[in-house]
Amino acid sequence: MFIIIMGCGRVGARIASQLSRTGHEVTILDLAEKAFGRLDSDFSGTTLVGNGLDVDVLRRAGIERADAFAVVTQGDNRNIMSAQVARHIFHVPKVVTRIYDPLRQETFELLGLEAISPTVLGADKFLEILDPDGIATDETDEVGQAARGAG
Repeated sequence: MFIIIMGCGRVGARIASQLSRTGHEVTILDLAEKAFGRLDSDFSGTTLVGNGLDVDVLRRAGIERADAFAVVTQGDNRNIMSAQVARHIFHVPKVVTRIYDPLRQETFELLGLEAISPTVLGADKFLEILDPDGIATDETDEVGQAARGAG
């Protein structure tokens, strides 16, 4: 499988290194050359300096033949824009993006994009540990649903 990853921070580097190690073809792009220093020493994929919002950079990365595109930069707006370009312009079959603001996650999903929110995942894990009987989780879910409905 050929996968392009946008963002070579801690998460992007980890994903790229593990996918490369298991035999996938990986291209990772970032705005800064020094970000690639986070990749494992045995990373066998391709690195590309450039902005994943730029269609020409995405073409150089091979987006037209990509099986999957993962967007893991620090910016929700950059993530949603590049994910939409991958999905709707280049028709990449699998697009997944990170979203910090849990209230925006529903918007991503309405656009046909899979979104992972570390905010939600982290909070859920804390609740699982702090309240193993799930009492706070049930109340949080109701509050979260009310907040999403009001947004």
